[in-house]
Amino acid sequence: RAQSKSSRCAPADSHRTIYKGALEFVGFQYFSLTTEGEEERRTTMDVNQVAELGKFVQQLKSNPSILHDPKLNFFKEYLQSLEAQVPEKYNEDKAETKPSSSPKHDDDDDIIESDVELDNSDVVEPDNDPPQPMGDPTVEVTDENRDAAQSLKEEALRESCRGKFDEAIDLLTKAIMQNPTSANLYANRAHLFVAIQKPNAAIRDAEMALQLNPDSAPGYKSRGIARSFLGQYEDAAADLREGSKLDYDEDIERKLKKVEVNVKRIEEHRRKYQRLRKEKELQRAERERREQQEAQEREALSALKDGQVISIHSTSELEAKTKTAKTASRLVIIYFTAAWCGPCRYMSPLYSNLATQHPSVVFLKVDIDEANDVAASWKISSVPTFCFIRDGKQVDKVVGADKGSLEQKIALHSSK
Repeated sequence: RAQSKSSRCAPADSHRTIYKGALEFVGFQYFSLTTEGEEERRTTMDVNQVAELGKFVQQLKSNPSILHDPKLNFFKEYLQSLEAQVPEKYNEDKAETKPSSSPKHDDDDDIIESDVELDNSDVVEPDNDPPQPMGDPTVEVTDENRDAAQSLKEEALRESCRGKFDEAIDLLTKAIMQNPTSANLYANRAHLFVAIQKPNAAIRDAEMALQLNPDSAPGYKSRGIARSFLGQYEDAAADLREGSKLDYDEDIERKLKKVEVNVKRIEEHRRKYQRLRKEKELQRAERERREQQEAQEREALSALKDGQVISIHSTSELEAKTKTAKTASRLVIIYFTAAWCGPCRYMSPLYSNLATQHPSVVFLKVDIDEANDVAASWKISSVPTFCFIRDGKQVDKVVGADKGSLEQKIALHSSK
């Protein structure tokens, strides 16, 4: 950007070096910065400089944030003076913390079951009366007790036929007190409790009848109907099926068919939500597997240390790095060196500088004396040696302190 000489201060010698290095990095033949009173001069660009400039432009395309390097402020200001759009500075802190916040997934929410549509026309409010007298089934029952119980049962039957169910229940209770070992008496009273729609009382009597006689068909039938009154359709269907199997009854069969309609709807509803939950579990497991894999890949990629040279000390360490690079489709360069090697001391700073220029390339360094097993496996006979690896296979090689060849081959293979 043009400035008047009166408004520009000449940079110090230390600054001159920084400017020169930045300009050489860009690939320009730099303007020599002069003190006040001197004239500026510009030299022409040769073919190599144009090639360097082209590489730098490619790097800018892949990583525009380079423009925010303080050493390149002069270049950014020049672009802005041409009204070029310079992207905002990338916030690394924000980018690093963003992945740690777990995104909300729709399938994180628990499945809320909808109400199944059932025919509840026969459902009643549960009775909460105190338990009816049950008698002691362990007492010894005499013939006189049995006769008295039979008479009370017959009288209760007459009362029930007249619709006097409460009186009939009282008579059956007295009969049970006379003969508490009779499953039939409990089943009859359970039937009357069903008639007056007291399902809990009916269930207590039916269960006592079944305890005394596991094959009591009236016990199963009464308990089945009582359970249907409470909306316990699956248990009701099981009892009604068993009762009908022991003693077929057309009325019970009709009741069973009505209950089975609800049972079928319940089973379909259950299968539907079991399937949905299974699908949700599979989705969650797949998401967790994918997130774990992505986290492992991020961790592995972070170990590649973009823009830095990584020292390798063992074969296993080298294999791990090359495997990660293969997964990420990265070019790998292995620099074999030694502390006693004079040319290596010349190439090492250059190698580090190339790493900063090519952050997408994995730059590895192996000291053949420290990791002689690695050097032996690669059959290294001289240093410095640079091996180029792509997809786990060696694709090229540079032997010796050949700066130009190294730069050309990096440019060649990193662009693939």
